[in-house]
Amino acid sequence: MALEITDDEFDDLVAEALDRIPESFWDKVENVVVLVEPTPPPDEPDLLGYYDGIPLSERDSGYAGVLPDRVVLFRQPLIEMSQDRDDLAAEIAITVIHEIGHFFGFDDDELDRFGWA
Repeated sequence: MALEITDDEFDDLVAEALDRIPESFWDKVENVVVLVEPTPPPDEPDLLGYYDGIPLSERDSGYAGVLPDRVVLFRQPLIEMSQDRDDLAAEIAITVIHEIGHFFGFDDDELDRFGWA
């Protein structure tokens, strides 16, 4: 049986995940927006989220006047892989931290070593 959760409840879990990120990290995060989409692209149906932007590690003095970077989470695959609300909250937190890790310039292998894959 599929987990049933409203969009508002899902968004609350995303907000809780964002609140778990230490302030010392948030002090360095700028020009980033977190979005939730219902489904991933058809060619990547299991994609939980992605980071789209210029990582902090690649920004230089010429970085200015650009649109915000985006962290996008996909509601459907996150819900489908979760057994209950607690499981979903954990999966959302892992995905949020993973994608914010990309903002800082970490690649998937590094994030895997940290336990955030």
